[in-house]
Amino acid sequence: MALSRMLKFSNFCSKENLLYRNPTLKNVRHFRKSRNNVEPKVNPDSLATPFTNMNVNSSNLNAKNLLKPFVFTVAFSGACFITSAIWEYENMRAHAKNVLRRPMKFFKKHIDDRVHSTNYLFKEVKAWWSGLTEGERIFAPICALNILVFLAWRVPKFQPYMLKYFCSNPASRNVFVPMVLSTFSHYSGLHLLANMYVLHSFSTGAVHSLGKEQFLALYMTAGVVSSFTSYMYKIITKQPGLSLGASGAIMAVLGYVCTQYPDTRLGIILLPVFTFSAGAAIKFIIGLDTAGVLLGWKFFDHAAHLGGAAFGIFWAMWGQKQIWQKREPVLQYWHQMRGSIK
Repeated sequence: MALSRMLKFSNFCSKENLLYRNPTLKNVRHFRKSRNNVEPKVNPDSLATPFTNMNVNSSNLNAKNLLKPFVFTVAFSGACFITSAIWEYENMRAHAKNVLRRPMKFFKKHIDDRVHSTNYLFKEVKAWWSGLTEGERIFAPICALNILVFLAWRVPKFQPYMLKYFCSNPASRNVFVPMVLSTFSHYSGLHLLANMYVLHSFSTGAVHSLGKEQFLALYMTAGVVSSFTSYMYKIITKQPGLSLGASGAIMAVLGYVCTQYPDTRLGIILLPVFTFSAGAAIKFIIGLDTAGVLLGWKFFDHAAHLGGAAFGIFWAMWGQKQIWQKREPVLQYWHQMRGSIK
């Protein structure tokens, strides 16, 4: 597998910590005080997010409040991998049915081609989609969803809901849904662009190695694991704050790929002559985020980065063999429920 994309570290996929970023949002007005005592104030001179100087109630940052997020993380992770295993089974089942009914499929294909022969747009979209790699077909809907959420941040009426459901916050009463939705949430255009660039660069190799079903389970699970890691760090250090971004999930993809293919050569986008191994890259990134955690850097959510990277490395070294490859009991149970192919 060759990873020809060049990685730009200066704008690396970063889960933003909204408590410490200054915003640019001309249409924002003061929101009503929320249940978790968060009242955003607008600073028109900033460049990144719409919330700063937040009065977050740190009294809710109690270690016992980690129990429910932990249970949710475990349950959500299990549900992701079970669902992906069933999805893989259904894809294989559908393929087997198509093989058994190949003559009818061939006849139906020619009828469909005649029906849509005059639909130029349909043909163009179909041709574009057919030309994508398996990794790009997974990347495209993920990117589209991130763009939709990014645009939703630009609608003033939506922003109270975006703050409530698309930003992870351990002091909030709504801790479960934001753990998932914050993975698809970006306010800064530069943040979105950097994350999607890195995801596109590594998704093809990861999907080629894992398969689309397992890759999606890894991505979704890593997003929640990184949110939980962020919760845990903020509660331990008593530093309340809001975070958002896909970087935790993307860090898991990087952790997996760089662990599986440590000798792959990577480079910096503006310095193509300077290359380094994937193994060295992931060590450098983990070291940088570890320093951020230990030194209390607050520009990015370094704890979420470490949680995502750790999960990706864990999956490459142990999880794939000990969990995914031992999914047969689940598939057998599902097969019995579905019955034989007809």
